[in-house]
Amino acid sequence: MSLLVQKQEATAALLDGVSVPAGASWITSIRDAAMARVVDNGLPHRRDEYWKYTRPDTLTAQDPVPAPVFDSGEAPMFDEIDRLKVVFVDGIFDADQSDALEGEGFTIECLSDVAQKDIHWAKDLYGQLEAKGQDPVERPLASLNTALAEDGIVIHVTGKVSRPVSFIYKHEDENSDAILHHVVKMEEGTSFTLLENGPAAARFNTVLEVDVPDNAEFHHVRAQGRDHDRRAATHMFARLGTESVFKCFTVTVNGVLTRNECVLELTGDDAVAHVAGACVGDGEFSHDDTVFITHDAVNCESRQVFKKVLRNGATGVFQGKILVKPDAQKTDGYQMSQSLLLDDDSQFLAKPELEIYADDVACSHGSTSGAIDEEGLFYLRARGVPKDIATDLMTLAFLAEAVEEIEDEALADCILTRLEGWLERRRG
Repeated sequence: MSLLVQKQEATAALLDGVSVPAGASWITSIRDAAMARVVDNGLPHRRDEYWKYTRPDTLTAQDPVPAPVFDSGEAPMFDEIDRLKVVFVDGIFDADQSDALEGEGFTIECLSDVAQKDIHWAKDLYGQLEAKGQDPVERPLASLNTALAEDGIVIHVTGKVSRPVSFIYKHEDENSDAILHHVVKMEEGTSFTLLENGPAAARFNTVLEVDVPDNAEFHHVRAQGRDHDRRAATHMFARLGTESVFKCFTVTVNGVLTRNECVLELTGDDAVAHVAGACVGDGEFSHDDTVFITHDAVNCESRQVFKKVLRNGATGVFQGKILVKPDAQKTDGYQMSQSLLLDDDSQFLAKPELEIYADDVACSHGSTSGAIDEEGLFYLRARGVPKDIATDLMTLAFLAEAVEEIEDEALADCILTRLEGWLERRRG
């Protein structure tokens, strides 16, 4: 029996009796089409090329593996930042804990409300970027999200928004299984910053679709952690217009399994896309960054910068691809993935790819994996710094290059301070 038939039969059995949520005709047709993609292609299998490093079993099981609620005792992430807070508890929007869904330069609504409206701008975007992102690599968990998500946030940006919107995901039920789908539509010349943080649920499947038109700027900073037993599959799809800017950074600590997928398409000349991430893994930990950037316009720039610190048997994965189409001349594509292995039991698995069909480009990729610099460690210890503190200082210096991709200095300082605190607590 072929792999595809195996996947189709297993998926059909798993989804037997499952139906798409009720809604207006436009969203029902989109959900039905997404469900058809799931049934036709099957859910991910370990034998799939882009899942050979990460086991999808617990992400596709009928029920989530229970994850005990973890209390870090820390102040909420981004608490010192002035932001509009949107709170979800186990994947359900909590109006009482959230700020009023209103602000200057944008409108913000819940997907559950939008889905009941017969006419809404979201019909031209919801599920559309996700569907296009299925080619050339299938992303069935994202299609499953489009088919089954009942809630999320829908944002229409009409001006330059200075105050970030912050999605806060709280986890209270150890058996929670959350699916959220967010959509951001920006108008030309606008700017917007989105923050995300929190463990969300025992199992979390989220999709974020962003349309960044000409001369618009979108910034995204996300913090994942620190629940030890959570599992998450996140997907980001974005389309960039002429002279647009897209910058995304993710920091991850703890969690049994995290897979972050990012699919970007640069369709307008002089567009800029930066995707970066930093993670600290300890013990039973698998962290997978899978990035696919398509250059389909002239003189565009993309950067991928990922750093992973792993110990006590943790596993880190990076799969990054830059595709340059024939007419995308003068492309500047840069890709770098590095791991710092603090013991002999951890591993870093990397699959960097360049596929180039234009002849006037500057594209490069590099991937390294190694132990901590003994000379640097000796230098610090010779000056009276204890070994564990010296190790943490060098770890922070290693991660800093990825954190520097955050354009807002206050947000970057917030991330570095939190990383420093996490390392200090582990040391204790």
